[in-house]
Amino acid sequence: MSLSSRADIDEGGFFVNFNQDCTSLSVGSKNGYSLFALNTVDDNLEQIYSCYGEEICLVERLFTSSLVAVVSLSAPRKLKVCHFKKGTEICNYSYSNTILAVKLNRSRLVVCLDESLYIHNIRDMKVVHTIRDTPPNKSGLCALASDSDHCYLAYPGSATVGEVQIFDAVNLHAKTMISAHDSPLAAIAFSQTGMEIATASEKGTVIRVFSVNDGSKLFEFRRGVKRCVSIASLTFSTCSKYLCCSSNTETVHIFKLERTSPESNDDQGNRDHWMGYISRAVTSYLPLALPSQVTDVFTQGRAFASAVLPVAGLRHSCVIATIQKSLRLLVASQDGYLYVYQLPLEGGECQLIKKHDLRTVEPASTTTRPESLPIGVPNASALGGGSGGGSVGGGSSGTSYAAAVKSGSVAGGGQPASVGGSSEDDQQQ
Repeated sequence: MSLSSRADIDEGGFFVNFNQDCTSLSVGSKNGYSLFALNTVDDNLEQIYSCYGEEICLVERLFTSSLVAVVSLSAPRKLKVCHFKKGTEICNYSYSNTILAVKLNRSRLVVCLDESLYIHNIRDMKVVHTIRDTPPNKSGLCALASDSDHCYLAYPGSATVGEVQIFDAVNLHAKTMISAHDSPLAAIAFSQTGMEIATASEKGTVIRVFSVNDGSKLFEFRRGVKRCVSIASLTFSTCSKYLCCSSNTETVHIFKLERTSPESNDDQGNRDHWMGYISRAVTSYLPLALPSQVTDVFTQGRAFASAVLPVAGLRHSCVIATIQKSLRLLVASQDGYLYVYQLPLEGGECQLIKKHDLRTVEPASTTTRPESLPIGVPNASALGGGSGGGSVGGGSSGTSYAAAVKSGSVAGGGQPASVGGSSEDDQQQ
């Protein structure tokens, strides 16, 4: 989720967000923020950490590391990067406009403003590139692939139609533009490998999946035909076999991504020759006999499974993950609840097996130090103003900062580069 949910936080709601591999949940509120482990949600919700006292509107954790990026309601233009296990602040950066979204992987940290995107090297937090003069993006819509080997950034390429700009965040150049929808984008999400991207428009009736390499359409699903909705969350499952989306309605839809190898296609074609022939004949005839809008309804896939939420009209964040060897649909709501559903392998309606109340969690028993002690990377402030944001300086990294990122696979940075047009380099202090 992005800062588009800020109104709900102002009214006493919660910012809820899953990390990149769906192993933990971050919850921000007027009282602070908490982190929860998700490996035992069938039974209980384990609290990893809590920090109380500051109004938090954005929290992003880097996988299972100790690194978290935090933005507060009292200082919405300042990003703080913290080592939560040590209770210390690593660095902070100030920008000329409100931070609408923050995305992380093991190579990059991306900060999204209304009309610009800052790309930081996560090793030392230096700004390696700035994409300026992007189309107005007041909802902070952007996505960063979690796989560092395919470190792609996606953001709206237009404010009037559903174009997706794919940007290579390591080599720092534009990769491709995908014309996904006629209406402006409402949600985008990368698969776990970063090689596929799912999109939804403001109408919210059709979900599409595209290849990142060439922009070709791989799947098309219809969420509904009766009403337009506001899509709040669009996420690939950790196994990349499913795609789930939530909206402002009471229903979460789950689509199955039927991927077949060329060999299986040949075998299936031999077994079902006549059925395949009839299907192709009908598909080719429909555009001639019916309007394209009606043809689309017949050819688009339907939801494989669905889950009914207790309350409609709220924003929810949903993921599908394997927990204790079973597929689970997890839905975190901005009214402070986490719902755990069993995903039926044969499809159909998901069964609610657990409901966790995020509002009544007590502070962790361990005492944490105030998040005010810098570790290795000095503070930086925005230089200059303007609606596109100012230059942001970076600092040198310390060994304790590198140690905060587990697995030792933090990719290196690279020198500032330019893609031309609407992008430009940032000068580093």
